[in-house]
Amino acid sequence: MPGTTENVGTMVKVNQAPLSKKSEKGSLNLTTVSMMRATGASLIYAALTDFTDVYSKEDMMGTQSDADYTRMNAFYMASAQNAAIYEAFKLAGKPFDLEYKGVYVLDVMKESTFKNVLHIADTVTGVNEQSFKSSEALMAYIKSQKIGAKISVQYLDESGMSKSADGKTIKISDGKAGIGITLVDHTAIKSTPEVTIDAGSIGGPSAGMMFTLEIYAQLTGQDLTRGREIAGTGTIEKDGKIGRIGGIDKKIATASRNGAKIFLAPDDEITKEMKKAEPDVKSNYQEALAAAKKMNTKMKIVPVKTVQDAIDYLEKS
Repeated sequence: MPGTTENVGTMVKVNQAPLSKKSEKGSLNLTTVSMMRATGASLIYAALTDFTDVYSKEDMMGTQSDADYTRMNAFYMASAQNAAIYEAFKLAGKPFDLEYKGVYVLDVMKESTFKNVLHIADTVTGVNEQSFKSSEALMAYIKSQKIGAKISVQYLDESGMSKSADGKTIKISDGKAGIGITLVDHTAIKSTPEVTIDAGSIGGPSAGMMFTLEIYAQLTGQDLTRGREIAGTGTIEKDGKIGRIGGIDKKIATASRNGAKIFLAPDDEITKEMKKAEPDVKSNYQEALAAAKKMNTKMKIVPVKTVQDAIDYLEKS
């Protein structure tokens, strides 16, 4: 169901930023979707209420445990914050360094000898006591080992504690040796000024665009809001593109109910593959327009493909 509308200015701090949030009357806001376990009463509520939907646990979480689902959402939020800092500094023309810290574990195959040892959002930092400067180098080293060879993996768990575990390589899909994990680079941005983001218990990747706009505004001293309450959603990619998110109808509902005047919606591309899988699929922008029409809201829905599109609109409108 519709969640909350949250001022990202209270979550983001750019040290020594020229823009004082105290003097800014408007705000940039992320929007959330709220989830709860269904009860008899809530099922009746869902049947009678717009923008409230019922899904099975499997639809929402697949085969993940509650703990892994929570860890995954925390990982997505951390990644969104990191991507936002990267993109905001790039757009503002400010220097920064991209630090490689290892690889995030996104999944562990049931055949892996590290199953129930490595977990989602752990960071693999080395193999056989060797460190690497890229995920490609790490994977190349593992693939150079014999299938069934003993191997040790050094990693940081969710709390940041350094650990090491022993196992064996297995044969993976390309016929070479692997340790049976799905991974993605774990990077961090080192910048001057330093940026800190505290989103509390909010998880997921969809606040990326709004974090980027807030960091950019503080870095450059620009008041992008000009007294307006602006909400939005969308993931942020390294090329500045704004990605598709789920539940945008619910985010339109919470933004409108909380007084937003403008909503920035991803104008994502619908590919042939997406059409084939779901013939009636619509872009987030189209879904947002439909939700706004259903609510009869006066909130303006603005399509944006990149963060620069959002900045240009807010500067010129």
